Amino acid sequence: MRLAIIADIHGNADALNAVLTDVRQQGVDRLIVNGDVVNRGPDSVEVMETLLDWPDVSFSLGNHDDLLRLWDARSGQLPLDWFADPVWGATDWSARQLDAAGLLHVPDQWPMVLTVSQPGMPDVRIAHGTADHYRESLSERTPVARVQVLRSQGAGEAGVLVGSHIHRPAQAIIDGTLVLNTGAVGAPANRDPRAQYLMLSASAQGWIPEFRAIPYDRQGVLRRFETSGLLDTGLSAQIFRDEVISARSLYTPFWQWTEEGNHPRTPATWALFLRQFE
Repeated sequence: MRLAIIADIHGNADALNAVLTDVRQQGVDRLIVNGDVVNRGPDSVEVMETLLDWPDVSFSLGNHDDLLRLWDARSGQLPLDWFADPVWGATDWSARQLDAAGLLHVPDQWPMVLTVSQPGMPDVRIAHGTADHYRESLSERTPVARVQVLRSQGAGEAGVLVGSHIHRPAQAIIDGTLVLNTGAVGAPANRDPRAQYLMLSASAQGWIPEFRAIPYDRQGVLRRFETSGLLDTGLSAQIFRDEVISARSLYTPFWQWTEEGNHPRTPATWALFLRQFE
């Protein structure tokens, strides 16, 4: 049994296609998509259609998959001032693209957590964040007590915990549990611009992880930020494009900086942020 666990594609079709080509070449038996298929990049419709056409694929729910549905519904789960804030223009654009294609509500039935059970092997528990919340990160920094809780959730105790969300690969043995993070296909944040995913292979020694990093030409997706109209939606689209170029997390630290300093989120403050943290 070989599993490919991919996540954080974020509307980047070129990165996804590079990974899926590698998945075929590796002879993977099952594909698991661990959330955040859509949003941020220009290709949300294309990546959703591509993955839905893949044989033997399972999905878990990511925060961006859920965000677009909540955004479209003007859900009270989101702060009301977000809907009038132009910084959310890229999110609105992606939600409208998916809705027009009839794909916005495809994630309605995606679970928060998946468990892979293979005879003679430890259970593998997979969630975008964790089973409790899709924004809870899982990595070598996860406290022992938290790992103990997470591995005991569900029908049986898991020997392997797999998360995504933080956009960088991670691996650790914590209290006897193999803790892994897939890294990101479409928007890595570890300064490596290649499309990254996790492969798990069953062996007599247990599950063997392998982190794959696949080169691809980024010029296509960067060009589509402009030609699709996404870049015209404002500042957030520009930041998302800069993240693809730099392979660094920029949007989240910028957001935190504006919150802590009570700054508006504008092109001027974005330029100030870049100068201050160059």
